[in-house]
Amino acid sequence: MGEHKGNKAYDYETKLAAARDHVERGLTKAEVMARYGIASITALERWCLEYRTGGPEALRPKPKGRPRGAKSKPKSAPDRERELEEEENAYLKAKVVYLGKVNALLAERSATGTERRSSRRWRGSAIRSGAC
Repeated sequence: MGEHKGNKAYDYETKLAAARDHVERGLTKAEVMARYGIASITALERWCLEYRTGGPEALRPKPKGRPRGAKSKPKSAPDRERELEEEENAYLKAKVVYLGKVNALLAERSATGTERRSSRRWRGSAIRSGAC
């Protein structure tokens, strides 16, 4: 049975030399592939394009995987605790503002003498009178 070779990895020096030979020295793609043992013309074409646009630095290996950073680390206990306290504080501030508005509305209604009848009273009286 045939073996599957998979993708071949080439080091920076091989990529750079192959791209330079084709782009600057004018060797054909077939000559470059034979000289450096490159299996895929697509890889060589990509290296040449990267070399033309970004120079030798564009062929350097790029880091693999998820970048390290604050997002990947779990928060420490004091930081998480402080965050929860801040959330609770914001909630309580909003609650105080809401209750202040409710009290102001109730005070305004009692000062003008226009109290609304609660829906429970109306419904209760309608049930007792047989209107429902």
